[in-house]
Amino acid sequence: MSRRCLYRRLRSAVIVIVAAFAAVAPRSEAQQRPQLKRPQETPEEKPAEAKPVKKVKGPRAVGVLQLGNGRATLIPVAILVDGKFHDASVYKADPVPMALESGTVYEAEQAGESQGLFTTNGALHSKAAGSLNPWVGTGAYLPHGTNAPRTTRKAEDVPVGMDNSGDEPPRLTRKPGSVAPSPASPTTPSGKESSEKPDAGATPEKAPDQGEKKQSPTEQTTASQPLPGQSSPGQASQSQKSQTPASDTYYRPTLRRGKPTQAAPEEEDPSPPPANAGSSPATAITGAKPMQVMPAISDSGGPDPQSYKFFWKEGEEEERRKQMLTLAGEELRAYMNARAKGAIGAKPAAGKADASKGKAGMKPAPPVFENIQFRAFDVWKSNQPVMILSADANLPATSATGTAPETYHITLVSRTDIYGSLRKLYSGVTDKFHLDVTPRLELIDAVDADGDGRGELLFRETTDAGNGYLIYRATGDKLWKMFDSLGAE
Repeated sequence: MSRRCLYRRLRSAVIVIVAAFAAVAPRSEAQQRPQLKRPQETPEEKPAEAKPVKKVKGPRAVGVLQLGNGRATLIPVAILVDGKFHDASVYKADPVPMALESGTVYEAEQAGESQGLFTTNGALHSKAAGSLNPWVGTGAYLPHGTNAPRTTRKAEDVPVGMDNSGDEPPRLTRKPGSVAPSPASPTTPSGKESSEKPDAGATPEKAPDQGEKKQSPTEQTTASQPLPGQSSPGQASQSQKSQTPASDTYYRPTLRRGKPTQAAPEEEDPSPPPANAGSSPATAITGAKPMQVMPAISDSGGPDPQSYKFFWKEGEEEERRKQMLTLAGEELRAYMNARAKGAIGAKPAAGKADASKGKAGMKPAPPVFENIQFRAFDVWKSNQPVMILSADANLPATSATGTAPETYHITLVSRTDIYGSLRKLYSGVTDKFHLDVTPRLELIDAVDADGDGRGELLFRETTDAGNGYLIYRATGDKLWKMFDSLGAE
């Protein structure tokens, strides 16, 4: 065997052995491992986020409930349909607005907390030009903790005055203690009086004294019969007693002969008297109280009401109130300076100009505030208050002008920043001559108008065009207008 052949044989054998070993031997750990890559950091697990509140598309109605003088009325303000606000006093008013349909239930709230339920049962419409509230809803208000009045009455088994004991036919009877009428004594055809037993409640006749003269049956009959045009004593007493009602609730009329001596008592009308065009009657309130105004929400599928009250620390409320009054004074001064620059008038005389220059360094007198209302709400549920201040202000008259002080109205809305300082969101200063430029705003309350869980501010506005309602949402920088019943931009 040559060397060449031996080498070839050994080479093929080695190849076969290596191939068989590769097929039998398992893969090494390096071969099983994938290609080396840059290791990826495992992201930390994020906490489960709260599910966003589902936006309410409506219908969701907002109204103003007025309580006073024993009555409750509802003024429709806005209605949310498909995510858009409409004027509730005209929306689908065919013939009554949708917000005032009979049987609609409203939930009255104060600072977001439920106070009671108001159920509409009617609507009043005023066609007078310039009416404050063209549509007003009437109904019943039931505060929480009170029971609804009972409207059903239990029927009696036996009618009053009927005695049907046993199998005998029913017969009329008198109540115990009732006084029977005393008509003329009936006589028989023979002219003799019929003997009847007196009733139990009837007053027995008094026996005549020995000294009195007894009348004959004929005289008694003649005396008992009245003359023409006159009534008998029994009939007179009966008519007097019949004029007094049996109870304070019911009055039973009685038939009488001849002309009545006295007028019948007037029955008390249980229904309320008719109201004016701007107001409406309602029921279910006991006791006369001063007028109370609160917002009301009607939404069958909306979220539950939640409180927007803000709880102050000790002494913090008074401090914030002083800061708001200081800011209100600055806004009032800026408003008056802007009016003075825009005013067109005669040029002042030289002497007056020199006097004004001499007094330029004097500190102006602070304004006098009246009818101050200061409230705060946690509309964002973040323990950060939104403060609203409204007041009437006037500046004391100076000796130079000698004119009476002019009255201004200011509404100021602000919040606190991360440093605890005030950040102005809205400032409105106006007077009776400039309501067309800046309306007069009066805060009603905080209310969740769109059902997203956040609170909005409901105002009543007064302009030269009339009265209406505004809904504002407080943002980080300003108030964003959501609804204006007057349609002003």
